[in-house]
Amino acid sequence: QVVLVDSGGGLVQTGDSLRLSCAASGRALSNYAIVWFRQAPGKEREFVAAIRRGALGTSYADSVKDRFTISKINGKNMAYLQMNSLKPEDTALYNCGASISVRFPPREDDVASWGQGTQVTVSS
Repeated sequence: QVVLVDSGGGLVQTGDSLRLSCAASGRALSNYAIVWFRQAPGKEREFVAAIRRGALGTSYADSVKDRFTISKINGKNMAYLQMNSLKPEDTALYNCGASISVRFPPREDDVASWGQGTQVTVSS
């Protein structure tokens, strides 16, 4: 089972950027698609972005398209979520997940392993 540790969250202002990291250990990240989900207080967890195991295809939620970029470096067992032009509505706990499902983008129940989460707070 792959073990994920996500990091990089923080408190920023509207318009700022952050890069979240997802570090994998235990198994090669090349075996997994990586997905980022987020959950804001009082709301359901929602899909943000995903990248295929070979890092040759990506998918984004409409709310983050053109602002967020997901990437993956299999050789380093790392995945990233670059977040630009952040808005207060991006405030949430962000989790990376690893999936071996053939479905793309992976759904929440396709995720085999989750990171512990990293908090992103965007002030207006």
